[in-house]
Amino acid sequence: MPIPAGSRTYGRQSKRSRATRLFVELAQSPLRQPPKPKEDLLADPVSCLSEKLGSIHIVEETPVSKPRRSPRKSKAPARLPPEEEDEQEQAQVRIEVTPIKPVTPSPPALEQASPQPDCATPLVEADGETSLRILAWDDVCPPGDRIDKIAEASSAEVYRVSNERGTSIIKVIRLPSPIKPLTKAQINARLVDEEPQSADDVRGELEISEWLADIPGFVVYKERYVVRGKGTKELLETHQKFQRRLKRKDPGRAQFYPSPSRYLDDTEFLVVELGDAGTALEDWRLETIDQVWDVFFLEAIALARAEDMFMFEHRDLHEGNLCVRQRSAPTKKPSGSRNHFGHSGLDITILDYGLSRAEDLSRDDTVPVAYDLERCLDMFTSTYASQCRVYRQMRSFLLRADRQCLPPEYHTRPYEAGIDGPISWETYAPYTNVLWLAYLYNYLIDNFAGSKTDLAGFTEETREMWTHLDPEADEEVPAFECAADIVHFAVESGWIRPDHDGLSRARQDCDLLDRKQL
Repeated sequence: MPIPAGSRTYGRQSKRSRATRLFVELAQSPLRQPPKPKEDLLADPVSCLSEKLGSIHIVEETPVSKPRRSPRKSKAPARLPPEEEDEQEQAQVRIEVTPIKPVTPSPPALEQASPQPDCATPLVEADGETSLRILAWDDVCPPGDRIDKIAEASSAEVYRVSNERGTSIIKVIRLPSPIKPLTKAQINARLVDEEPQSADDVRGELEISEWLADIPGFVVYKERYVVRGKGTKELLETHQKFQRRLKRKDPGRAQFYPSPSRYLDDTEFLVVELGDAGTALEDWRLETIDQVWDVFFLEAIALARAEDMFMFEHRDLHEGNLCVRQRSAPTKKPSGSRNHFGHSGLDITILDYGLSRAEDLSRDDTVPVAYDLERCLDMFTSTYASQCRVYRQMRSFLLRADRQCLPPEYHTRPYEAGIDGPISWETYAPYTNVLWLAYLYNYLIDNFAGSKTDLAGFTEETREMWTHLDPEADEEVPAFECAADIVHFAVESGWIRPDHDGLSRARQDCDLLDRKQL
């Protein structure tokens, strides 16, 4: 059932904003049941989207304890006259997700995962000394271990370290520290040093990493430490190999991270160790249409859970920050079935929360953790990659609360006034997740290497969904407000069922499934 229009809010609750008008009740398709009266919704919470999301459990392995959870908190709206309060109370239906007990895999590790540190612990003490253990690069990758550079995130390099005991992913963030200057040859070769990150810059990302670690679809967080000193031969070799590969794919691409040959004895990095997430989507070959269905909706379900539990927005979910791996053997979809989800055997992992926004709703004094994107307006003015348009779409939405994407020249003044005052990236606007799901939808179609007939079937089947997902749809077309809306649509369309074989491990929480929410 679509969420009633009265319960959809954005930004300040004291007035009906343009964003609220954009997210009106979606039109019903003939395949879906007619909406129940609102009084039935209040008496029958299992028909809410929250219960449906709770019953859709992603394939994982080892159960862990349930993460902290408390009811969603929101700022109190402005006081209304008594008669208006009565009307508002009757018009609004609270939609709240009650998640099932999550299951997290036991990742192969280089060693037993260390107890997760409290992210409130300062990275740097008052006297300037770090509170974390300090290692050398030889400790991170000792002789006999293999290290491979696999990606470059928004503020870090990403490596895979493996040995006979298993595999870990390390995210390497350069801290303010000395480094050899660029030579003239390096400048001519278009080497551009990424600015180092302070402890305050990365603290929020570490907090979000810990919060999301128990949600299926998000990377497993292990530990963090400081690495100090000169790089090793192996580190230099994998750095050079990575750069050569990128140059072959994109000859005009600049190199943004310094070569390990420039590290000094006092060069320092914050290293975050994570579970192995698989292969970046940009390096994965999509060969079957089942993979397309699963990658899209696995991401949507993960985002929907994170929205509910932590009011989460990723804000940088391009193909390099989504990993894919083959969890199990593909299964054949029954003939004539409308259920398209869970047949590929794939699993996905969302990475890199450097630009993300979230809140710990288990705390009474919770405040948003959000990177202030106004500090780097060049990401909104760049036209280098297709993802740059999504950055502009996000900022345009915060400014205008509609679909219009302002061109690069409109993103040059920081903290510009929008419909609710100066732009603030602490604002919770889950429509940004919808924008990245729209980006993923187009990426999957453009990079599908399988049957053109199967692809045509996928686009035809999802035509109505795309109508509401399309960031360039006409103004009068209602939009999905958040990732949960998209999952809700898929459940109502019959594409996702909690009793599907592809979700068999969800039966570990059969108490919810037996209630027959769907």
